[in-house]
Amino acid sequence: MTDPDLDLAMQTARRAAEAGGAAALRHFRAGVRVELKPDRSPVTVADREAEAAIVEVIRERFPGHAILGEETGAHAGTGARWIVDPVDGTRGFTRGGCFWGPLVALEVGGEVVAGAMGMPALGERYWAARGRGAWRQVGAGAPERLRVSGIAAWEEATLSLGELKFLLAPERRAQVNELTVTAAQARGYGDLAGCAMVLTGRAEAFVEAGVQIWDIAPLKILVEEAGGRFTDLDGAPTHASGGCVASNGLVHEHVLAGLKR
Repeated sequence: MTDPDLDLAMQTARRAAEAGGAAALRHFRAGVRVELKPDRSPVTVADREAEAAIVEVIRERFPGHAILGEETGAHAGTGARWIVDPVDGTRGFTRGGCFWGPLVALEVGGEVVAGAMGMPALGERYWAARGRGAWRQVGAGAPERLRVSGIAAWEEATLSLGELKFLLAPERRAQVNELTVTAAQARGYGDLAGCAMVLTGRAEAFVEAGVQIWDIAPLKILVEEAGGRFTDLDGAPTHASGGCVASNGLVHEHVLAGLKR
């Protein structure tokens, strides 16, 4: 993509995430009916309306691109693909929690080049594009450029954990436990809020497992543009393996080594 295209892509990702967040927020703490999808994960009218709002913004600016949405599946297109999770953290959303929101990513040739996410209940929006930096805006405040922390010693680090049901599966339970007890502290906010801890310098590493591509796609570009590193659990620089390690870069090899023990 050319530079002007990346600027437009970043703004489109941001506007799409804002539109999705606004659509979902209208149903927040309003007693929405929860349905179960075939995989037993929850879905509500907020998810569907948020995805429709996101797709509308994308189609207005990039009508020919493909789209992969969690709720509506694959939409054909050429040149690039948008990956959309309209409400990451639906279960928390339905119970009145605040750590949920939209995830929007633009993938070109298998690489995410722009993305955005938001936590509407907290008034937080995040966006990034290759070479443009990663940014956060809270409420009506001025956008601030994000930078990961400079802590390199694991015994001083904060570890942010995703879904414990998957992280503590038998094949990795001992490894994750060791990383947890040897860090200075560990937090388990999960979903996009867990990665936001790294983006804002409040944690040095975020580990997630058992997810789909739309659950983490924009996190890669956000973390990298904030100066960090993003890989899967085996160290491959991909967002498509069902798990991730997102870090400030300084503790990344320590986390990967710990997961392989």
